[in-house]
Amino acid sequence: MSSIDINSVLSQIRSLNQQVGVRPSITPPLLTGEAIGTAAAKPAEGFGAMIQSGIKQVAAAQSESGRLQQAFELGDPNTDLATVMVASAKAQVSFRAMVEVRNRVVSAYQDVMNMPL
Repeated sequence: MSSIDINSVLSQIRSLNQQVGVRPSITPPLLTGEAIGTAAAKPAEGFGAMIQSGIKQVAAAQSESGRLQQAFELGDPNTDLATVMVASAKAQVSFRAMVEVRNRVVSAYQDVMNMPL
């Protein structure tokens, strides 16, 4: 694949992400055109902050799902079953992803702790 094709694919991915509203949390310097040795304009957030942000997003998805379920159960005419089910599925998938991340972090920690000195 030539570099023109790669740049075309990257621009298509970026435009699709913008249409969907996805913003990359960390953009590699080579994609932004920055030199490798230059300092980033804003510091990268730490691992703990990233985990906290993920937990907050999962909690928000679960809260929204619960709110929509309650509104549907109470007969809110603006809440339909499809919206409730999609929100519930999103909350479930995000929670499962969070559990998988936790499992992998624990596994990596155990691997490091079991390394011989």
